Amino acid sequence: MKIGVIGLKKAWSSEQLADAVARKTGQKKMLFEMKDVRLDLPSGKAVVDGVNLSELDGIIIKKIGRQYSPDLLDRLEMLRMLEGRGVRIFSSPYSILRVLDRLTCTISLQLGDIPMPPTTITEDVDHALAAVEEYGEAVFKPLYSTKARGMFVLKPNPQARETIEKYSKKYKTMYIQKTIDLKDSDLGIAFLGGEYVTTYARCKTNNAWNTTTINGGKYAPFDPPQEIIELARKAQSLFDLDFTCVDVALTDEGPFIFEVSAFGGFRGLLDARGIDAASMYADYVIEKVK
Repeated sequence: MKIGVIGLKKAWSSEQLADAVARKTGQKKMLFEMKDVRLDLPSGKAVVDGVNLSELDGIIIKKIGRQYSPDLLDRLEMLRMLEGRGVRIFSSPYSILRVLDRLTCTISLQLGDIPMPPTTITEDVDHALAAVEEYGEAVFKPLYSTKARGMFVLKPNPQARETIEKYSKKYKTMYIQKTIDLKDSDLGIAFLGGEYVTTYARCKTNNAWNTTTINGGKYAPFDPPQEIIELARKAQSLFDLDFTCVDVALTDEGPFIFEVSAFGGFRGLLDARGIDAASMYADYVIEKVK
């Protein structure tokens, strides 16, 4: 059985997953970066590091690039070609396409009646300024980002318009979300094949506005009530991902879903719960390929 991993070389989660697959299949370790792939049309061959991906029994997508950007959509289209020719891919490139762009993910969640913080989408500076004033405090989020990179918080102030105008020159479509009182933590609720795995919390350890680990957040175990698990299950079911973590905030106004992730969760599951997600995911894929 030959199963390759699309990820990032020397990145912890990608290496963990590739090691687990190699150990469980007895094959050589196969970890590839999409930047190195050549897709040949119309033959459908995708060659990287001397390996033809179209001849593999399965491919697991752990990371599609080092930085989130629209370029990653093109890489997923290359993998969609392989999937269309019969290669089993986990998660499906089409499913990942629907969560990679923050706006696409948000619209799907909204159409699925999933509770989210009040959000404005606009290209107009006046509308963006009105949203900040209406919300009292808002987070501006790039459509392609992770771990709060490129995000900032804005309150109504005399320089707000100037700040928004500068931001809009870099990000034409502005995604503006009302800030939510996280009570110093939010949750990552993990699912494998649509089945609940466990939950961990990301907890603030400083005065950062978010809980991400790159801004000082720490992982901790957390056991949410069943209705929160079911809400997260409903959210992830909209995307048909093989492995996913749903970001959930518990607030005085009720639970809110921030996003459904196609890539995260490995470190949180290990640090907070002692769960080897790489090994678990490898077992799942091997069984599916069989």
